[in-house]
Amino acid sequence: MSKQFESTERFLKPDSKYQSQLVAKFINAVMLDGKKNVAEQIMYNALDEISRRMDGADPLEVFEKAIENIKPNIEVRSRRVGGATYQVPTPVNEKRRLSLALRWVLDAVRKQSGQPMYRRLANELIAAYNREGSAMSVRENVHKMAEANKAFAHFAW
Repeated sequence: MSKQFESTERFLKPDSKYQSQLVAKFINAVMLDGKKNVAEQIMYNALDEISRRMDGADPLEVFEKAIENIKPNIEVRSRRVGGATYQVPTPVNEKRRLSLALRWVLDAVRKQSGQPMYRRLANELIAAYNREGSAMSVRENVHKMAEANKAFAHFAW
């Protein structure tokens, strides 16, 4: 196996301010066109905004709890059986849970407009911490879809 295909997961260094790998991973997800400094500023300003608005709450704990709240437990996957396509509910592994949560938060934040990115991100993270917001509703929709299609669970092999 060449070095090119080894997982970058173990090479990801924790971020400089909070020493958190989750924050570093999120900064990389926020980053566009290789502008990591811009992504770091957005993330750190959002965490500062959270600490300012949630009197004394640790912004890192709020961020981690928000991401944990958004992670889906189950999702539907299309499976073709005898000419028909079924939406089969399947459990989600930990890596995919995290990547879906990060993606849903960023999608929700990027769809909004009218405020700076860091403020929109702070709003979404606080909402997710309180089990509200756009990313949380995406998660709920995924869970509802899985619940509605649990009759096809026997196709998950």
